[in-house]
Amino acid sequence: MPDTIEENKPVTVSIARRVLKGKESEYEAWLRRTISAAKQFPGHLGVDVLRPSAQTSGDYVLIVRFDSYSHQQDWEASETRANLLLELGELTEGDTRVKKASGLEFWFSLPEVPQSAAPSRHKMALVLSVVVFTLVLLVNLIFGDWLAQLSLIPRVVVLALSQVLMLTYVVMPQVTRLLRNWLY
Repeated sequence: MPDTIEENKPVTVSIARRVLKGKESEYEAWLRRTISAAKQFPGHLGVDVLRPSAQTSGDYVLIVRFDSYSHQQDWEASETRANLLLELGELTEGDTRVKKASGLEFWFSLPEVPQSAAPSRHKMALVLSVVVFTLVLLVNLIFGDWLAQLSLIPRVVVLALSQVLMLTYVVMPQVTRLLRNWLY
């Protein structure tokens, strides 16, 4: 994920850590405290936790979102966060890997591509447009009858959540890998 940050755009930070064997429950407790503390900071938009799996190479991955770079920096520079990080030495091993991005770059990250590289905006917009169109079409073809029974708000919620989850965890990693040579 490129470290390309735009001041007034939402910022997504991906943090990967390897937790020591047998310390998982302590790390989970640390996560709950950290997420609770981060929620108190202005501009905090949420945290997703990916627990160790084959997709995360056995690491915990936190995906933290803020509404702006300055709000993200306020959290990152806070004494609260610094105190929480002091506890990690006994819970984790190896280096913490942090990646920051604003805008569309989050969906176009590949671990093997240098941090400074980012596809051009027109290529990202084109790929996302085709992928989103295809996903919306497929979801409507497969689940259209069921979706038609829902009122507008629940239908939009189901469509939005399913699209974002599929894009983030399933489709975009594969599409980015498939189109790597063209994108980069």
